[in-house]
Amino acid sequence: MKTPIELDRYSCNWIGGERVQGMAAMEVENPATGRTIARVPDLEDEAVDRAIESAGQAFDSWSRLPAGVRAGYLNEWAQRLLDHSEELASLLTLEQGKPLVESRGEIAGAAAIIRWYAEEGKRAYGEIIPASNEGQQLLVYREAAGVVGLITPMNFPAATVARKVAPALAASFTLVLKPAETTPLTAIALFDHLMATGIPAGAANLVTGEAARIGARLMAHPAIRKISFTGSTRIGKLLMEQAARTVKKVSLELGGNSPVIVFPDADPEKAAADIAANKFENCGQVCNGINRIYVHEDIRDAFVAALLSRVRRLRTGPGLSEGADVGPLISGAALAKVERLVGDAVAKGGELLAGGRRLQGEPYADGYFYAPTLIAGVTGEMDIAHEEIFGPVAPVLTFRTEEEVVAAANDTAYGLATYVYTQNFARIHRMIRVLKTGNIGVNGTSLAYPQAPFGGVKESGIGREGGRQGLEEYTVLKYVALTTE
Repeated sequence: MKTPIELDRYSCNWIGGERVQGMAAMEVENPATGRTIARVPDLEDEAVDRAIESAGQAFDSWSRLPAGVRAGYLNEWAQRLLDHSEELASLLTLEQGKPLVESRGEIAGAAAIIRWYAEEGKRAYGEIIPASNEGQQLLVYREAAGVVGLITPMNFPAATVARKVAPALAASFTLVLKPAETTPLTAIALFDHLMATGIPAGAANLVTGEAARIGARLMAHPAIRKISFTGSTRIGKLLMEQAARTVKKVSLELGGNSPVIVFPDADPEKAAADIAANKFENCGQVCNGINRIYVHEDIRDAFVAALLSRVRRLRTGPGLSEGADVGPLISGAALAKVERLVGDAVAKGGELLAGGRRLQGEPYADGYFYAPTLIAGVTGEMDIAHEEIFGPVAPVLTFRTEEEVVAAANDTAYGLATYVYTQNFARIHRMIRVLKTGNIGVNGTSLAYPQAPFGGVKESGIGREGGRQGLEEYTVLKYVALTTE
Protein backbone atom coordinates (compact mmCIF):
# COMPACT_ATOMS: atom_id res chain seq x y z
CA MET A 1 0.00 0.00 0.00
CA LYS A 2 1.34 3.42 -0.89
CA THR A 3 1.64 5.73 2.11
CA PRO A 4 -0.76 8.61 1.44
CA ILE A 5 1.50 11.29 2.95
CA GLU A 6 5.16 11.95 3.65
CA LEU A 7 5.52 10.75 7.24
CA ASP A 8 8.93 12.34 7.78
CA ARG A 9 7.16 15.71 7.87
CA TYR A 10 5.64 14.75 11.21
CA SER A 11 8.75 13.72 13.12
CA CYS A 12 9.27 16.97 15.04
CA ASN A 13 7.88 18.88 18.02
CA TRP A 14 6.91 22.57 18.25
CA ILE A 15 8.49 24.82 20.88
CA GLY A 16 8.36 28.61 20.72
CA GLY A 17 7.10 28.55 17.15
CA GLU A 18 10.03 26.43 15.93
CA ARG A 19 10.37 22.81 14.87
CA VAL A 20 12.39 20.83 17.39
CA GLN A 21 14.04 17.41 17.22
CA GLY A 22 14.96 15.35 20.27
CA MET A 23 18.17 13.51 21.06
CA ALA A 24 16.21 10.24 21.35
CA ALA A 25 13.28 8.91 19.36
CA MET A 26 10.13 6.85 19.92
CA GLU A 27 8.62 4.51 17.36
CA VAL A 28 5.06 4.88 16.10
CA GLU A 29 3.47 1.77 14.64
CA ASN A 30 0.52 0.99 12.42
CA PRO A 31 -1.81 -1.21 14.53
CA ALA A 32 -3.11 -2.89 11.37
CA THR A 33 0.33 -4.34 10.63
CA GLY A 34 2.35 -4.01 13.83
CA ARG A 35 5.09 -2.30 11.80
CA THR A 36 6.90 0.95 12.61
CA ILE A 37 5.79 3.78 10.35
CA ALA A 38 7.54 6.80 11.92
CA ARG A 39 9.73 8.03 14.76
CA VAL A 40 9.04 11.09 16.90
CA PRO A 41 11.17 12.79 19.56
CA ASP A 42 11.41 11.32 23.04
CA LEU A 43 12.01 14.82 24.32
CA GLU A 44 14.50 15.42 27.09
CA ASP A 45 13.51 17.25 30.30
CA GLU A 46 15.33 20.44 29.34
CA ALA A 47 13.30 20.74 26.15
CA VAL A 48 10.03 20.12 28.00
CA ASP A 49 10.95 22.89 30.43
CA ARG A 50 11.75 25.13 27.49
CA ALA A 51 8.29 24.50 26.04
CA ILE A 52 6.66 25.47 29.35
CA GLU A 53 8.81 28.59 29.64
CA SER A 54 8.04 29.54 26.04
CA ALA A 55 4.32 29.33 26.81
CA GLY A 56 4.86 31.41 29.93
CA GLN A 57 6.71 34.12 28.01
CA ALA A 58 3.94 34.27 25.40
CA PHE A 59 1.09 34.47 27.91
CA ASP A 60 0.98 38.23 28.53
CA SER A 61 0.90 39.20 24.87
CA TRP A 62 -1.52 36.41 23.87
CA SER A 63 -3.94 37.15 26.71
CA ARG A 64 -4.02 40.86 25.81
CA LEU A 65 -5.16 40.18 22.26
CA PRO A 66 -8.84 40.96 21.61
CA ALA A 67 -11.02 37.86 21.56
CA GLY A 68 -11.83 38.47 17.92
CA VAL A 69 -8.15 38.35 16.99
CA ARG A 70 -7.69 35.06 18.79
CA ALA A 71 -10.80 33.81 16.99
CA GLY A 72 -9.21 34.71 13.68
CA TYR A 73 -6.32 32.33 14.29
CA LEU A 74 -8.69 29.56 15.34
CA ASN A 75 -10.99 30.00 12.34
CA GLU A 76 -8.04 29.91 9.96
CA TRP A 77 -6.79 26.77 11.70
CA ALA A 78 -10.17 25.08 11.26
CA GLN A 79 -10.28 25.98 7.58
CA ARG A 80 -6.80 24.58 7.02
CA LEU A 81 -7.91 21.26 8.55
CA LEU A 82 -10.87 21.13 6.19
CA ASP A 83 -8.69 22.04 3.20
CA HIS A 84 -6.31 19.15 4.04
CA SER A 85 -8.91 16.79 5.47
CA GLU A 86 -8.21 13.79 3.26
CA GLU A 87 -4.50 13.80 4.04
CA LEU A 88 -5.16 14.24 7.76
CA ALA A 89 -7.77 11.47 7.80
CA SER A 90 -5.39 9.07 6.08
CA LEU A 91 -2.67 9.89 8.60
CA LEU A 92 -5.09 9.38 11.50
CA THR A 93 -6.16 5.96 10.20
CA LEU A 94 -2.58 4.93 9.53
CA GLU A 95 -1.44 5.45 13.12
CA GLN A 96 -4.71 4.80 15.00
CA GLY A 97 -6.39 2.11 12.91
CA LYS A 98 -10.00 3.28 12.67
CA PRO A 99 -11.78 3.05 9.29
CA LEU A 100 -11.11 5.96 6.96
CA VAL A 101 -14.75 7.02 6.98
CA GLU A 102 -14.55 7.50 10.75
CA SER A 103 -11.30 9.45 10.44
CA ARG A 104 -12.87 11.77 7.88
CA GLY A 105 -15.70 12.42 10.29
CA GLU A 106 -13.26 13.08 13.12
CA ILE A 107 -11.31 15.69 11.14
CA ALA A 108 -14.55 17.45 10.19
CA GLY A 109 -15.64 17.27 13.83
CA ALA A 110 -12.34 18.72 15.02
CA ALA A 111 -12.77 21.69 12.68
CA ALA A 112 -16.33 22.21 13.96
CA ILE A 113 -15.11 22.24 17.57
CA ILE A 114 -12.41 24.79 16.78
CA ARG A 115 -14.87 27.06 14.98
CA TRP A 116 -17.37 26.84 17.83
CA TYR A 117 -14.79 27.92 20.40
CA ALA A 118 -13.51 30.67 18.13
CA GLU A 119 -16.95 32.25 18.56
CA GLU A 120 -17.53 31.21 22.19
CA GLY A 121 -14.25 32.86 23.21
CA LYS A 122 -15.94 36.19 22.47
CA ARG A 123 -18.51 35.41 25.18
CA ALA A 124 -16.36 34.80 28.25
CA TYR A 125 -18.53 37.20 30.19
CA GLY A 126 -17.96 38.48 33.69
CA GLU A 127 -20.60 39.83 36.08
CA ILE A 128 -21.64 42.99 37.89
CA ILE A 129 -23.16 42.12 41.28
CA PRO A 130 -25.56 44.49 43.07
CA ALA A 131 -23.50 46.27 45.72
CA SER A 132 -24.17 46.41 49.46
CA ASN A 133 -23.08 50.03 49.91
CA GLU A 134 -23.51 53.34 48.14
CA GLY A 135 -20.64 54.35 45.91
CA GLN A 136 -19.55 50.76 45.38
CA GLN A 137 -19.37 48.30 42.49
CA LEU A 138 -18.81 44.55 42.84
CA LEU A 139 -17.23 43.09 39.71
CA VAL A 140 -16.37 39.52 38.69
CA TYR A 141 -13.86 38.98 35.89
CA ARG A 142 -13.16 35.74 34.02
CA GLU A 143 -9.56 35.45 32.94
CA ALA A 144 -6.87 32.91 32.15
CA ALA A 145 -4.45 31.99 34.89
CA GLY A 146 -1.35 31.32 32.78
CA VAL A 147 -0.14 28.14 31.09
CA VAL A 148 -2.15 24.93 30.71
CA GLY A 149 -0.75 21.45 30.20
CA LEU A 150 -2.89 19.29 27.89
CA ILE A 151 -2.59 15.50 27.75
CA THR A 152 -4.63 13.70 25.07
CA PRO A 153 -5.45 10.00 24.45
CA MET A 154 -5.03 7.72 21.47
CA ASN A 155 -8.65 6.95 20.57
CA PHE A 156 -9.59 10.35 19.08
CA PRO A 157 -6.22 11.96 18.31
CA ALA A 158 -7.70 14.87 16.36
CA ALA A 159 -10.98 15.56 18.17
CA THR A 160 -9.49 15.56 21.67
CA VAL A 161 -6.69 17.88 20.58
CA ALA A 162 -9.34 20.28 19.24
CA ARG A 163 -11.50 19.92 22.38
CA LYS A 164 -8.58 21.03 24.57
CA VAL A 165 -6.48 23.37 22.44
CA ALA A 166 -9.36 25.43 21.01
CA PRO A 167 -11.01 26.46 24.31
CA ALA A 168 -7.63 27.03 25.95
CA LEU A 169 -6.52 29.44 23.21
CA ALA A 170 -9.98 31.04 23.00
CA ALA A 171 -9.90 31.72 26.76
CA SER A 172 -6.39 33.26 26.33
CA PHE A 173 -4.38 30.49 28.00
CA THR A 174 -1.10 29.53 26.39
CA LEU A 175 -0.36 25.83 26.35
CA VAL A 176 1.86 22.78 26.12
CA LEU A 177 0.27 19.70 24.52
CA LYS A 178 1.46 16.15 25.17
CA PRO A 179 -0.31 13.71 22.80
CA ALA A 180 -0.55 9.95 23.32
CA GLU A 181 2.62 7.96 22.65
CA THR A 182 0.78 5.68 20.22
CA THR A 183 -0.84 8.44 18.11
CA PRO A 184 1.36 11.55 18.07
CA LEU A 185 1.47 12.06 14.30
CA THR A 186 -2.06 13.44 13.98
CA ALA A 187 -1.43 15.97 16.75
CA ILE A 188 1.82 17.05 15.11
CA ALA A 189 0.05 17.45 11.77
CA LEU A 190 -2.69 19.54 13.40
CA PHE A 191 -0.03 21.72 15.03
CA ASP A 192 1.71 22.19 11.68
CA HIS A 193 -1.50 23.76 10.42
CA LEU A 194 -1.92 25.82 13.59
CA MET A 195 1.60 27.20 13.20
CA ALA A 196 0.88 27.99 9.55
CA THR A 197 -1.76 30.50 10.68
CA GLY A 198 1.02 32.72 12.03
CA ILE A 199 -0.10 32.32 15.64
CA PRO A 200 2.38 34.13 17.94
CA ALA A 201 5.40 32.05 18.89
CA GLY A 202 5.01 30.21 22.15
CA ALA A 203 1.23 30.45 22.38
CA ALA A 204 0.97 26.75 21.56
CA ASN A 205 3.72 24.17 22.06
CA LEU A 206 3.80 20.41 21.46
CA VAL A 207 6.06 17.82 23.08
CA THR A 208 6.25 14.05 22.60
CA GLY A 209 7.96 11.37 24.62
CA GLU A 210 7.60 8.95 27.50
CA ALA A 211 4.28 9.73 29.14
CA ALA A 212 5.10 9.30 32.84
CA ARG A 213 8.29 11.36 32.66
CA ILE A 214 6.84 14.26 30.66
CA GLY A 215 3.61 14.19 32.66
CA ALA A 216 5.58 14.47 35.90
CA ARG A 217 7.52 17.38 34.41
CA LEU A 218 4.33 19.23 33.53
CA MET A 219 2.83 18.57 36.94
CA ALA A 220 5.89 19.76 38.86
CA HIS A 221 6.46 23.02 36.99
CA PRO A 222 4.98 26.02 38.85
CA ALA A 223 4.21 27.89 35.61
CA ILE A 224 1.61 25.26 34.69
CA ARG A 225 -1.55 26.47 36.42
CA LYS A 226 -4.01 23.99 34.94
CA ILE A 227 -3.96 20.43 33.63
CA SER A 228 -6.53 18.92 31.29
CA PHE A 229 -6.23 15.15 30.87
CA THR A 230 -8.23 12.52 29.03
CA GLY A 231 -7.31 8.93 29.77
CA SER A 232 -7.52 6.18 32.35
CA THR A 233 -8.83 6.62 35.88
CA ARG A 234 -5.59 5.19 37.26
CA ILE A 235 -3.48 7.90 35.63
CA GLY A 236 -6.06 10.58 36.44
CA LYS A 237 -5.76 9.79 40.14
CA LEU A 238 -1.98 10.01 39.92
CA LEU A 239 -2.22 13.42 38.23
CA MET A 240 -4.59 14.65 40.94
CA GLU A 241 -2.03 13.69 43.58
CA GLN A 242 0.74 15.46 41.68
CA ALA A 243 -1.42 18.54 41.06
CA ALA A 244 -1.91 18.98 44.80
CA ARG A 245 1.75 19.83 45.28
CA THR A 246 1.38 23.11 43.37
CA VAL A 247 -2.43 23.39 43.68
CA LYS A 248 -3.09 23.26 39.95
CA LYS A 249 -6.61 23.36 38.58
CA VAL A 250 -7.48 20.01 36.97
CA SER A 251 -9.98 18.80 34.39
CA LEU A 252 -10.14 15.02 34.03
CA GLU A 253 -12.12 12.88 31.60
CA LEU A 254 -11.45 9.33 32.78
CA GLY A 255 -12.67 5.76 32.38
CA GLY A 256 -16.21 4.51 32.05
CA ASN A 257 -18.42 1.45 32.40
CA SER A 258 -21.39 2.82 30.50
CA PRO A 259 -24.64 0.84 30.53
CA VAL A 260 -27.59 0.94 28.17
CA ILE A 261 -31.03 -0.04 29.43
CA VAL A 262 -33.57 -1.34 26.90
CA PHE A 263 -37.03 -1.35 28.48
CA PRO A 264 -39.83 -3.61 27.20
CA ASP A 265 -41.66 -0.79 25.40
CA ALA A 266 -38.60 0.05 23.29
CA ASP A 267 -38.31 -0.81 19.60
CA PRO A 268 -35.75 -3.66 19.65
CA GLU A 269 -34.70 -3.09 16.03
CA LYS A 270 -33.95 0.62 16.56
CA ALA A 271 -32.21 -0.03 19.86
CA ALA A 272 -30.07 -2.76 18.30
CA ALA A 273 -29.11 -0.51 15.38
CA ASP A 274 -28.10 2.37 17.64
CA ILE A 275 -26.25 0.17 20.11
CA ALA A 276 -24.28 -1.61 17.37
CA ALA A 277 -23.21 1.74 15.90
CA ASN A 278 -22.05 2.95 19.33
CA LYS A 279 -20.47 -0.30 20.51
CA PHE A 280 -18.33 -1.01 17.45
CA GLU A 281 -17.30 2.54 16.58
CA ASN A 282 -13.50 2.84 16.66
CA CYS A 283 -13.30 -0.91 17.46
CA GLY A 284 -15.04 -0.22 20.77
CA GLN A 285 -12.33 2.20 21.89
CA VAL A 286 -14.64 5.04 22.94
CA CYS A 287 -14.70 6.43 26.48
CA ASN A 288 -18.49 6.76 26.54
CA GLY A 289 -18.97 3.61 24.48
CA ILE A 290 -21.55 1.13 25.74
CA ASN A 291 -19.97 -1.43 28.07
CA ARG A 292 -23.05 -3.25 29.46
CA ILE A 293 -26.31 -3.95 27.62
CA TYR A 294 -29.29 -4.50 29.95
CA VAL A 295 -32.36 -5.81 28.08
CA HIS A 296 -35.74 -6.56 29.63
CA GLU A 297 -36.44 -10.28 29.55
CA ASP A 298 -39.69 -9.78 27.60
CA ILE A 299 -37.85 -8.50 24.50
CA ARG A 300 -34.52 -10.21 25.07
CA ASP A 301 -34.85 -12.70 22.19
CA ALA A 302 -36.02 -10.11 19.64
CA PHE A 303 -33.29 -7.67 20.63
CA VAL A 304 -30.49 -10.25 20.61
CA ALA A 305 -31.56 -11.52 17.20
CA ALA A 306 -31.54 -7.97 15.80
CA LEU A 307 -28.15 -7.17 17.32
CA LEU A 308 -26.64 -10.50 16.22
CA SER A 309 -27.71 -9.83 12.63
CA ARG A 310 -25.87 -6.51 12.69
CA VAL A 311 -22.75 -7.89 14.36
CA ARG A 312 -22.45 -10.63 11.74
CA ARG A 313 -22.59 -8.06 8.94
CA LEU A 314 -19.67 -6.02 10.27
CA ARG A 315 -16.55 -6.19 8.11
CA THR A 316 -13.21 -6.10 9.92
CA GLY A 317 -10.02 -4.99 8.20
CA PRO A 318 -7.28 -2.37 7.94
CA GLY A 319 -8.81 1.08 8.19
CA LEU A 320 -7.47 2.16 4.81
CA SER A 321 -8.97 -0.86 3.04
CA GLU A 322 -12.17 -0.68 1.04
CA GLY A 323 -15.35 -1.23 3.04
CA ALA A 324 -13.89 -1.80 6.50
CA ASP A 325 -16.40 -1.22 9.31
CA VAL A 326 -14.10 -2.16 12.21
CA GLY A 327 -10.35 -1.68 12.35
CA PRO A 328 -7.72 -3.04 14.73
CA LEU A 329 -7.24 -2.38 18.41
CA ILE A 330 -4.45 0.05 19.20
CA SER A 331 -1.92 -2.43 20.64
CA GLY A 332 -1.11 -5.96 21.67
CA ALA A 333 -1.86 -5.07 25.29
CA ALA A 334 -5.35 -3.87 24.35
CA LEU A 335 -5.93 -7.08 22.41
CA ALA A 336 -4.79 -9.23 25.34
CA LYS A 337 -7.21 -7.44 27.68
CA VAL A 338 -10.16 -8.13 25.38
CA GLU A 339 -9.14 -11.78 25.08
CA ARG A 340 -8.98 -12.09 28.88
CA LEU A 341 -12.41 -10.52 29.45
CA VAL A 342 -14.11 -12.68 26.82
CA GLY A 343 -12.36 -15.81 28.10
CA ASP A 344 -13.53 -15.11 31.65
CA ALA A 345 -17.12 -14.53 30.52
CA VAL A 346 -17.28 -17.76 28.51
CA ALA A 347 -15.65 -19.75 31.31
CA LYS A 348 -18.34 -18.51 33.72
CA GLY A 349 -21.23 -19.47 31.46
CA GLY A 350 -21.55 -16.67 28.93
CA GLU A 351 -23.12 -17.66 25.59
CA LEU A 352 -20.81 -16.72 22.74
CA LEU A 353 -23.04 -15.87 19.77
CA ALA A 354 -20.50 -14.21 17.46
CA GLY A 355 -16.77 -13.55 17.35
CA GLY A 356 -14.78 -14.31 20.45
CA ARG A 357 -11.41 -14.69 18.76
CA ARG A 358 -8.37 -12.88 17.48
CA LEU A 359 -8.34 -12.63 13.69
CA GLN A 360 -5.29 -14.14 11.99
CA GLY A 361 -4.01 -14.68 8.48
CA GLU A 362 -4.27 -12.14 5.68
CA PRO A 363 -5.16 -9.30 5.89
CA TYR A 364 -4.87 -9.52 9.68
CA ALA A 365 -1.37 -10.96 10.10
CA ASP A 366 0.72 -9.07 12.68
CA GLY A 367 -2.10 -6.58 13.34
CA TYR A 368 -4.24 -6.30 16.47
CA PHE A 369 -7.58 -7.47 15.10
CA TYR A 370 -10.38 -8.99 17.17
CA ALA A 371 -13.63 -10.24 15.68
CA PRO A 372 -16.77 -8.25 16.56
CA THR A 373 -18.20 -10.22 19.45
CA LEU A 374 -21.62 -10.73 21.03
CA ILE A 375 -22.02 -12.55 24.34
CA ALA A 376 -25.42 -13.29 25.88
CA GLY A 377 -26.15 -14.63 29.33
CA VAL A 378 -23.68 -12.26 30.98
CA THR A 379 -23.96 -11.91 34.76
CA GLY A 380 -22.55 -9.67 37.45
CA GLU A 381 -20.03 -12.35 38.44
CA MET A 382 -18.11 -11.87 35.19
CA ASP A 383 -15.19 -9.43 34.90
CA ILE A 384 -16.66 -8.04 31.68
CA ALA A 385 -19.59 -6.57 33.64
CA HIS A 386 -17.27 -4.48 35.81
CA GLU A 387 -14.17 -3.58 33.76
CA GLU A 388 -14.04 -1.13 30.89
CA ILE A 389 -13.74 -3.35 27.80
CA PHE A 390 -12.42 -0.80 25.30
CA GLY A 391 -12.84 -3.33 22.52
CA PRO A 392 -15.40 -4.73 20.02
CA VAL A 393 -17.37 -6.84 22.47
CA ALA A 394 -21.08 -6.48 23.28
CA PRO A 395 -22.16 -8.21 26.52
CA VAL A 396 -25.91 -8.69 27.06
CA LEU A 397 -27.52 -8.97 30.50
CA THR A 398 -31.23 -9.25 31.28
CA PHE A 399 -33.47 -7.70 33.93
CA ARG A 400 -37.06 -7.90 35.21
CA THR A 401 -37.80 -4.70 37.14
CA GLU A 402 -36.92 -1.04 36.86
CA GLU A 403 -35.58 -0.97 40.40
CA GLU A 404 -33.33 -3.95 39.70
CA VAL A 405 -31.77 -2.49 36.56
CA VAL A 406 -31.25 0.98 38.06
CA ALA A 407 -29.36 -0.58 40.96
CA ALA A 408 -27.23 -2.61 38.55
CA ALA A 409 -26.53 0.36 36.26
CA ASN A 410 -25.40 2.49 39.20
CA ASP A 411 -23.33 -0.30 40.78
CA THR A 412 -19.99 0.92 39.47
CA ALA A 413 -17.23 3.27 40.51
CA TYR A 414 -17.65 5.04 37.18
CA GLY A 415 -20.24 7.56 36.02
CA LEU A 416 -19.53 8.75 32.49
CA ALA A 417 -22.57 7.86 30.39
CA THR A 418 -25.81 5.90 30.52
CA TYR A 419 -28.27 5.24 27.71
CA VAL A 420 -31.99 4.51 28.04
CA TYR A 421 -34.51 3.18 25.51
CA THR A 422 -38.18 3.62 26.41
CA GLN A 423 -41.31 5.39 25.11
CA ASN A 424 -42.65 6.05 28.61
CA PHE A 425 -42.15 9.74 29.42
CA ALA A 426 -42.67 9.29 33.14
CA ARG A 427 -39.97 6.62 33.11
CA ILE A 428 -37.64 8.88 31.13
CA HIS A 429 -37.85 11.54 33.83
CA ARG A 430 -37.37 8.97 36.58
CA MET A 431 -34.24 7.70 34.84
CA ILE A 432 -32.85 11.20 34.49
CA ARG A 433 -33.33 11.65 38.23
CA VAL A 434 -32.02 8.31 39.56
CA LEU A 435 -29.12 7.40 37.25
CA LYS A 436 -25.75 8.42 38.72
CA THR A 437 -23.91 9.56 35.62
CA GLY A 438 -22.58 12.67 33.95
CA ASN A 439 -24.32 12.15 30.60
CA ILE A 440 -27.56 10.42 29.57
CA GLY A 441 -28.70 9.48 26.09
CA VAL A 442 -32.44 8.81 25.71
CA ASN A 443 -33.50 6.78 22.67
CA GLY A 444 -30.16 7.53 21.04
CA THR A 445 -26.46 7.02 21.67
CA SER A 446 -24.83 10.22 20.34
CA LEU A 447 -23.57 12.57 23.05
CA ALA A 448 -20.57 14.54 21.76
CA TYR A 449 -21.53 17.93 20.35
CA PRO A 450 -19.41 21.12 20.45
CA GLN A 451 -22.13 23.12 22.20
CA ALA A 452 -22.87 20.54 24.94
CA PRO A 453 -20.90 19.96 28.19
CA PHE A 454 -19.48 16.42 28.34
CA GLY A 455 -17.87 14.84 31.40
CA GLY A 456 -18.25 12.33 34.18
CA VAL A 457 -19.00 11.94 37.87
CA LYS A 458 -17.52 9.60 40.48
CA GLU A 459 -14.29 8.02 39.13
CA SER A 460 -15.07 9.08 35.56
CA GLY A 461 -13.68 12.54 36.10
CA ILE A 462 -13.93 16.18 37.07
CA GLY A 463 -14.98 19.10 34.89
CA ARG A 464 -16.55 19.35 31.44
CA GLU A 465 -15.45 19.63 27.81
CA GLY A 466 -17.73 21.26 25.27
CA GLY A 467 -20.27 24.03 25.62
CA ARG A 468 -19.75 27.30 27.45
CA GLN A 469 -18.90 25.17 30.48
CA GLY A 470 -15.91 23.80 28.59
CA LEU A 471 -14.65 27.34 28.05
CA GLU A 472 -15.21 28.20 31.71
CA GLU A 473 -12.92 25.30 32.67
CA TYR A 474 -10.12 27.43 31.18
CA THR A 475 -10.90 30.52 33.22
CA VAL A 476 -10.49 31.60 36.83
CA LEU A 477 -12.60 34.18 38.64
CA LYS A 478 -11.27 37.50 39.88
CA TYR A 479 -13.58 39.43 42.19
CA VAL A 480 -13.16 43.19 42.66
CA ALA A 481 -14.90 45.35 45.28
CA LEU A 482 -14.58 48.85 43.82
CA THR A 483 -15.35 51.95 45.85
CA THR A 484 -16.28 54.75 43.46
CA GLU A 485 -16.84 57.58 45.93
